Amino acid sequence: MTSLLIQDAEIQGEISQVRLRSGKITAIGPDLEPDPSESVMHARGGALLPGLQDHHIHLLALAAATESVPCGPPQINDQEALKRALKEHASNLQPAQWLRGVGYHESVNGELDRNRLDALIDSHPVRIQHRSGALWILNSRALAEITPASGIFPDGAEKDEQGRLTGRLYRADAWLRSQLGPRSLPPLSEVGQKLASFGVTGVCDATPANGQSELEAFARARASGALPQNLLLMGHTELPASPYPGIERGAVKYMLDENALPAEDDLIAQIKDAHGQGRGMAFHCVTRTELVIALNALERAGATAWDRIEHASITPPDLLDWLARLPIAVVTQPNFIFERGDAYTVSVESRDQPWLYRCAGFLHAGVPLAGGTDAPFGEPNPWAAMQAAVERRSASGTLLSLEEALSPEAALRLFQSPLGSPGRKSNSIQVGQPADLLLLKVPWSRARDRLDAADLQATWVDGQQIWNDGEELGQ
Repeated sequence: MTSLLIQDAEIQGEISQVRLRSGKITAIGPDLEPDPSESVMHARGGALLPGLQDHHIHLLALAAATESVPCGPPQINDQEALKRALKEHASNLQPAQWLRGVGYHESVNGELDRNRLDALIDSHPVRIQHRSGALWILNSRALAEITPASGIFPDGAEKDEQGRLTGRLYRADAWLRSQLGPRSLPPLSEVGQKLASFGVTGVCDATPANGQSELEAFARARASGALPQNLLLMGHTELPASPYPGIERGAVKYMLDENALPAEDDLIAQIKDAHGQGRGMAFHCVTRTELVIALNALERAGATAWDRIEHASITPPDLLDWLARLPIAVVTQPNFIFERGDAYTVSVESRDQPWLYRCAGFLHAGVPLAGGTDAPFGEPNPWAAMQAAVERRSASGTLLSLEEALSPEAALRLFQSPLGSPGRKSNSIQVGQPADLLLLKVPWSRARDRLDAADLQATWVDGQQIWNDGEELGQ
């Protein structure tokens, strides 16, 4: 039976001692003394907080992105920088080896297609993912390698006026994977440790394609310790219930696309099917139209507390009122205000800019609200997302809807609700609760002013330390 006493930790402004035993918090008090057999950690007045929960992330894509070329802001901001990055990465590859890029945005080099990509690099087959995650752009060499014997491409393969493939593949991830052939899933140890260094003890993987093979891969990663975080796994309707400790099955993820909307009755039937499995429906909504379609379908199907809206990127007042009438949660990404805010000021209609990635508006309307980073499509650092929720500034310093700003405490709560109940309550440090915790080096009164992951000292999941900053913390 493992036991740890954390001494002199700040909990809600008070200094206390906290005992962790067998994965639980078993005692809290000002005068606890160490048992002879237990370890001791000196918190030195640092704040002890519930571990962070990232309510929207894509773990395997994040792992793959660590081996990919960044192709968009903030690392890459123009055509020449993109060309240099691609050629530098290609110089380390074998002649026929694929080059994978991520995070492309039109601000770098306009509407990227096979012709523009060929002009940048034609020495290797190249595929670059748009930062939305909805689009892959392939150069001519890549297209030649994946062309099926039948010559038939999926519906998402764009063609120009002459009927020639442009190299742009929309919502074609599964087809593209099948054409690339067997592949091993990327290792998750680097991702697990990175998240642990941010104090993340639980994640919701929001990838719509998750099924049996992904469930088993995550289970192996947890069993080996490569992925120490608890996991709520979204996926398609065939995703089975999880028999594995630390992994729960979540909602059915549905990718709405206003350019290819489903029939209303079909969508309602899919929602009811998800509910019949004891699951919610999680709708990807980044436009007004997509949000309207989702809310209408949920209302007609009979919305439940299991259902959720992912992103809610643009939520004007009339749609906020509609949301508030339904028992559903919103999981949003305040980090995009910082990471993409400058692009939004150019690409988003002026009438919609006040309603981008709202925070305070949802809370004032009584809508349960939680935060996710959407990594790798956003940076995986929840502390940066919290800071963006507080400051509402873009990378260049432009303010976006300051009235949507949160206090540091409210921003922290975005990442403190249970994975299965986003935004409905906050985890707390109480006797009997799981010992999923993070320890800061400083009191909360100091940490709240900067919301910086550099203040983190240690992270625990089920009472086991999964990360520390390398300093000597024991007695």
